[in-house]
Amino acid sequence: MANITEKLADTVPDRGVKIAYGEKVVVGGTEMVPVAFVSYGFGGGSMGGKMGMMAADKDSDMSGDGAGGGGVSIPVGAYIATKQGLQFRPNPITMAWVSIPLVAVCGWAISKIVKAAG
Repeated sequence: MANITEKLADTVPDRGVKIAYGEKVVVGGTEMVPVAFVSYGFGGGSMGGKMGMMAADKDSDMSGDGAGGGGVSIPVGAYIATKQGLQFRPNPITMAWVSIPLVAVCGWAISKIVKAAG
């Protein structure tokens, strides 16, 4: 099984920091470097041997292997060169998306506090 997982992992280029920080681009005379949260993973498993009661034929010998992987890239913002120096500008859509669970948990906690106090 390790061979399948290793083969999958070998298909992903090893870019290190370059995965999270894009190449510098110039838009309208302004230099910027895009920033993203990047995560990926792989896994695999195997099963073998007699299955007993689970198999249609009690004498059958069943085995199987499997592997898979996935990833995500979320644009966080960009570093922008300004007259004041290098500044980070967050992506407002991503910030709103990330804040939804935070606001939900805060609302839940406040409701518990109000119920306990009343």
